[in-house]
Amino acid sequence: MSTRLFFTLGSLCSLVALMVACEKVMPSAAPEDELLDGPVAELSYEQSQRFLLGDVAFNDEVFTPEMGLGPIFVATSCGSCHAGDGKGHPFTTLTRFGQIDETGNKFLAQGGPQLQNRAIPGHMPEQIPAGATFSKFTPPANTGLGFFELVSDTDILAMADPDDLDHDGISGVPNYGSLPNYVTPFNNAIPKNGKYIHRFGKKAAAYNLLHQTVNAYNQDIGIASSYDPVDVYTHLTIDPEISTQTVNNVVFYLQTLKSPIQRNQGDPEVQNGRLIFDRINCSGCHKPTLKTGPSSIKALSNATFQPYTDLLLHDMGPGLDDGYTEGSAKTYEWRTPPLWGLGLSANSQGGGYHLMHDGRAKSIEEAIQLHGGEATSAKNKFVQLSATEKNNLLKFLRSL
Repeated sequence: MSTRLFFTLGSLCSLVALMVACEKVMPSAAPEDELLDGPVAELSYEQSQRFLLGDVAFNDEVFTPEMGLGPIFVATSCGSCHAGDGKGHPFTTLTRFGQIDETGNKFLAQGGPQLQNRAIPGHMPEQIPAGATFSKFTPPANTGLGFFELVSDTDILAMADPDDLDHDGISGVPNYGSLPNYVTPFNNAIPKNGKYIHRFGKKAAAYNLLHQTVNAYNQDIGIASSYDPVDVYTHLTIDPEISTQTVNNVVFYLQTLKSPIQRNQGDPEVQNGRLIFDRINCSGCHKPTLKTGPSSIKALSNATFQPYTDLLLHDMGPGLDDGYTEGSAKTYEWRTPPLWGLGLSANSQGGGYHLMHDGRAKSIEEAIQLHGGEATSAKNKFVQLSATEKNNLLKFLRSL
């Protein structure tokens, strides 16, 4: 798309009709369980329209300087970092910078928290300020995110065990952070000292998908919105460079992307791998099943789903300590990444795996062996498995 999308009702209906027609006459070349993109089931007609508009804005709209790009930026579109709504590649990895304590990012006036490493002609990209620590973040997959918004704070806190009272060596904690003025707390939120449980991002630094999306437009593409009308380069308030409706459509798109579908569930080796996953306590952090609360979106409402995460921060040991914090997360703490969709990650990562928060692991087995801290026991039990058991476990993980 070469121009920003502002639709009349007639053009909107024409676009929807065209896209629906194309979907019918051009069926997907891959089975549904091999794809990460696509909507949840049973969207209403109006919801389907919003999903399609969000899809176009996320995947097709490429920003130029005339449209507000930059002047410093990381990417020119949302989809360029999330091909097929999957994980990013080392070429699209982001750099966040700040400091080693949890008192708040001291480098916001110097461009923090994100390094804009590209610039339009006539401008210079950012450099990491002297004294700042930094970490690399590979963009995550987008699918199933709407389910996470609807997990209650009560359920998240029930999974937390800060004092390891069950003596399993695992003591996950939530990341508490402040809310921007445009974010409304979830119903039945449980704040602590005026801060709220965040759940999106490598260190769970974003509260909800509106927070995540607004930050991405501003920090990734240099696009100011009515929610955050601050220019990433000058730090001055400017007129919005994207319509509020477009931002909201992208949020809805992310909320209604389907969850990944497990493959080969009837395979005996996959089933045995699932049992091994539990036996060595990978499920201590990667909780297989969560549930949602009520929602106006039928498929998301009061649903049980299998993401393999607890949405909590865990001490991952000195080997994964990048010296960088967000919110109340310590430098060595990372949010448990969902494992659903893991087996499809290579499809969006150039044919090979780039796992862990910065893409350093080039295989699932290498990712497991990089686990430390609270995951040391599970990692050691994995190392001690027989070759057949390891193969079964890895086959299970590739089925997700």
